[in-house]
This record gives sequence, C-alpha cells and structure tokens, in this order.
Amino acid sequence: MSAEDVIYEAGHDDADAYADSYDTSDGRVFTLSGGDWDTVTPPSEGEKERIVVNMGPQHPSTHGVLRLILELEGETVTETRCGIGYLHTGIEKNMEYRTWTQGVTFVTRMDYLSPFFNETAYCLAVEKLLGVTEEIPDRASTIRVMMMELNRISSHLVALATGGMELGALTAMIFGFRERELLLDIFEMVTGLRMNSAYVRPGGVAQDVTDDQINRIRETLPLLKKRLKDTSDLLVDNAIWMGRTVGIGYLDLASCMALGITGPILRSTGLPHDLRKSQPYCGYENYEFEVQTTDTCDVYGRFLIRIGEMHESIKIVEQALDRLRPGPVMIEDKKIGWPARLSIGSDGQGNSPEHIKEIMTESMEALIHHFKLVTEGFRVPAGQVYAAIESPRGELGAHVVSTGGTRPYRVHFRDPSFNNLQSTAAMCDGSMVSDVIAAVASIDPVMGGVDR
Repeated sequence: MSAEDVIYEAGHDDADAYADSYDTSDGRVFTLSGGDWDTVTPPSEGEKERIVVNMGPQHPSTHGVLRLILELEGETVTETRCGIGYLHTGIEKNMEYRTWTQGVTFVTRMDYLSPFFNETAYCLAVEKLLGVTEEIPDRASTIRVMMMELNRISSHLVALATGGMELGALTAMIFGFRERELLLDIFEMVTGLRMNSAYVRPGGVAQDVTDDQINRIRETLPLLKKRLKDTSDLLVDNAIWMGRTVGIGYLDLASCMALGITGPILRSTGLPHDLRKSQPYCGYENYEFEVQTTDTCDVYGRFLIRIGEMHESIKIVEQALDRLRPGPVMIEDKKIGWPARLSIGSDGQGNSPEHIKEIMTESMEALIHHFKLVTEGFRVPAGQVYAAIESPRGELGAHVVSTGGTRPYRVHFRDPSFNNLQSTAAMCDGSMVSDVIAAVASIDPVMGGVDR
C-alpha cells in the first residue's frame, strides 16, 4: 500500500502528505499540528516557492494571544489569516450564573485595557432593561464620563507605546508607560484597584469621589498634558516613523463599512463617526469636544487620531470636574441600588461603619433587605436590549436578555477588537512581512475582548 493510500484511508487530505511520518508496530503515524494547516495547498508546478509560517500565538502588537497564519513569497505576504480563541475565558457564559451586579466583576476583565468601558456598556444595558436610565444621578454619570475618558487616555498610551516599541521606537514605549502610571494611580485612588475595578454598578458607581481625589486629578491633568507632548514631538513628522507607517495598512471607507469596522480605523478614512456624538449617553451631549479624523486610511493616520483623542479626553475630564455637583452616586430606589455608602478600608473595599451600624442595630427590615440584595440580587423585567458606547477601539455594545429573574438569561458583547480584526487580511495581503506588525498595532486589538 502506498503512502497516498494510507493517507486516504486514515481520513486525511492530500496536504497531510507533506507532514512528517514514521512507522510503528501499528502502522505508519503522521505527525500533524494546527487545524489551519490542512487548508494550505501545496504549490502548483511552475508556481514560485511559498512558505507558510505562524506569527504567534504570542504577543506581536496584540495585547494578548493572537495567531496569524502567513503565506509568504519571499518577503511578500500573499495571504493572512487570524487564529483566535487562545485566551477564551467563558465570561459571557459565566454571567448566566451570577446576579446582575456580580456580572460587573466579569465584564471588567474582558478588554482589560479599558475596563470602565466594559462596565459602563453592561450597566447601561441593565439600566435600560430596568427602565431607570433617567433616574441615574447626574453625579454618577459625570463620574462615569470622567473615569472613561481617563481610561481612554491610558488605553491609547498602551497602543502607542507598544506599537512604537515594536517598530523600533523604544523611547515611545518608555514615555507611554510613564504617563500611564499617572492614570493608574488615579484609578487606584478612586476605586481601590489599578484595573478590573468593578467600579461602575447598575444604578450608579460603587463609591463617591472625595474633594481630595478631585484636587489630585486636577493637579495631574497639566502634567499629563505636558508629557503627552513628548510622544508627539518624538514621532509626529519623524521621517523614520513615517517611513514605517505612511501608506501602510491601507483600508478605505468602503472596506470599513463592509467589514463593520469602527473606532480610529474608521475615522482614519475621514468619517467622523463617534457614538459620543451620534448616540450620546451618560450626558456626553453636554460636553464640548471634537471628533478626531484623518483621510490617510493608514497606520500613520490612526496614530495621529489617537494622539488627538488623548488631548480631547483631557478637555472632557476638565469639563467633568467642573460639572461635579454634590449629590448621590447611586439610584435612590433601594430595591435596585447596591449599598453605595462605601468607604475604602485597608483592603481597598468595604461598607462604611455608619451604614453597618444602622442596618445592624436600628432596622431589622434594612438588614433583611441588605442581605437579600447582596445574596440574591434584584430582579430585572423580562426583555432584551442593546446598549452601545464608544470605547478606545470603536463601538462596544452589550446585548442583554432577561427572563425576569435575578440573573441574566444571556449577555453578549459586540467587542470592537473582534470586528476590527477582520481587517487584518485586507491590510496585510500584498504587503511586506515587516508591515504586518505595524498594521496589527494600528488595529490595537485586545484579545481579552476578542475571546471573552
């Protein structure tokens, strides 16, 4: 029996004939790896030699584990395919076994570079199902806007820092993470944690910001604004940087619309699409800011957009600080609002002693309600909604379904990184291998959001 007959009888296709094999007492064994390889056909007669290589799964500009399967002719990429799923966490399925409030601790870990956006999109959907969108306190909405815009800056800093490092601009990485530390200190000061804070809750936020914290944020903004200029001075109009980014990763408006691409990639085609302007939420219609666009459709244009958006976010944070007025930070409806009179203890969390004293010694009904709200959770009317916000990477949407119980029936997220990764082949096919890194970096995919 020939080797081809063995392959056929074993159920393998012709491509497996190029796999390694060896004889055993049970017959010939073929060593295969990777489910994608069986779709790669051998070069036809007269065709130039092609090489199929794995780029990943590791960390090439992806903030996670992405596998790129590249078919090469010399240094030219002839075909690009994405392999995802290496960071799958089952977050969406796990949320079906937790209360509505506990779901926040799961969603904050999806796109771990922009946790406040994950939390806000989910909470806006839950509040929409509850029919309490208009009852959210103004102070809570203002704090949400402030934290999201600070988070937008920190996310863009990672995109610029890692993208610069992978193209050889090591100083850009140092600058980016230096500035990000200022913002992570603020997150820790306000929420108790640097990331994955579960700070935004259905009905408001977990705890208020103090006057000292507000003053600290005000003092940080001028320093942040001054330091952001370092990255701009380093890379904008830099001949070496432009040589690696101008005309690279080209994707025009028609392609973006066909693939469902949003965020800086879409705005680099000249279309000023931003949900903060077109579908305002959390009071964004009351803030003055400009949607950043370019018309270059390339890596350099996306870089300029992220630089511009960081400055616009600083402007929004300054306006949010001025808009903060005394008031509650959690909805008044005690059947929905998680006990929000909190104070940060030595462990970074905890109820205020005054609140504990009240429910433990003065009101049996309050104690029972507190117990049921925390252990069982509130009920959400049956229905389904979709709530979308503008995350650093584009449209982040939460589709939430309720059957009237204390747990979600289904939660599904439209994560922009997942959709935007579809553009990888369009950007990279026909380019050089070295340009793949620049193109993927300009997409800025976070695999925690892709795999969920």
